[in-house]
Amino acid sequence: MSAESSNLSNIEHRAVIKYFAKKEKTPKEIFEYMVSVFQESAPSYTMVKKWARLFQQGRESCEDDLRPGRPVTVVTEENVRKIEKLLLADRRIKLWQIAEELQISKERVGEIIHKHINMRKISARWVPKVLTPFDNQRRLQTSKDFLELVGDNIDEICNRIVTVDETWVRQYDPESKQESMQWTKKGERPPKKFKVQKSASKLMATISWDSEGVLLIDYLPKGTTMNGQYYANLLAQAREAVVQNRRGKLSCGVLFLQDSASVHTARVSRQALKDTGFSEIDHPPYSPDLAQRLFPFPI
Repeated sequence: MSAESSNLSNIEHRAVIKYFAKKEKTPKEIFEYMVSVFQESAPSYTMVKKWARLFQQGRESCEDDLRPGRPVTVVTEENVRKIEKLLLADRRIKLWQIAEELQISKERVGEIIHKHINMRKISARWVPKVLTPFDNQRRLQTSKDFLELVGDNIDEICNRIVTVDETWVRQYDPESKQESMQWTKKGERPPKKFKVQKSASKLMATISWDSEGVLLIDYLPKGTTMNGQYYANLLAQAREAVVQNRRGKLSCGVLFLQDSASVHTARVSRQALKDTGFSEIDHPPYSPDLAQRLFPFPI
């Protein structure tokens, strides 16, 4: 007999035992016959004796009896569907609640969630502002207006845009790893390099730029407040920077992009923007979680 045909499953072995048990063969005779035929793959004498006795007592099935209690595995398609349904109904539901609902262990619930549903539990991100339905509608309309403005001339439109933004700049005294290296003798302790701490001093930088690069950087002097008048003066400087560094850009029509900070919307700032001759692009309401960079190019 070939090696493949001799490698039978447990159920097939039991079928052979059943056949000879019905022929009223003794367990020893059955075992010796199976060893002669199946050789190393033959079942043990203990197994032959056990199943021969069961078949002689009237057993018909060659399969194992179902074990009492919980099934071998609870990772079934049905449980996966049930757990996914519970998760979608209540995103904050606890593992123990699902386990109690389905009468399975928390470990198996976690396995199904992570490996079969591909979900994980994360904390909600804190944002200082929640957009209202009106704000969301404005965002949609602003996007539509911009797409209509661009049309098939995206390069031309982007080249006409000048944008501005403010940011806080902290002062550091950084030292690179290369700069901190020292010669030491064998056995000496290596030098220590402490983590660079943020300095107490910081400056507000107002940056204006376009698709070609930075046009203007202004650092707010210490003791000075950023207000409408100060920002109005920056707009005049930004216009001058365009005239000096971007020949022909002003005649093509500058499209100015800024957010809705209070200094940008002050009356004096609005008038200064009008005096520059720039056309303002509407900046939609935003919250930090939805603040996609409307600026079409990096600084």
